[in-house]
Amino acid sequence: MKTVNIYKQIPDNLGEEVFEVLVQSKDVKIERIISKGHTSPGTGWYDQEQNEWVLVLKGNASICFENETVIDLNEGDYISIPAHSKHRVISTSAMTETIWLAIHY
Repeated sequence: MKTVNIYKQIPDNLGEEVFEVLVQSKDVKIERIISKGHTSPGTGWYDQEQNEWVLVLKGNASICFENETVIDLNEGDYISIPAHSKHRVISTSAMTETIWLAIHY
């Protein structure tokens, strides 16, 4: 066994958003997401088969839902997104990395 720090091993070049699976089973996936000014693709929505719980560990972000509700998340904020709740990330901090912990269940 070894320990890993969720705030370490941040890539120097974040030209692309980073999705890193930390733990996965048939029913649960836990991932670290690293964003820096990234947003969802301009077309389409995330429409996931599983529920998703996300926590912003560092930075900030805004998520827009299909009904036009916008949720702003700052460090320490979390939200539970039910399966098939269409949503997209409309902003993340461009000044610092936004580190998310996402649990799909």
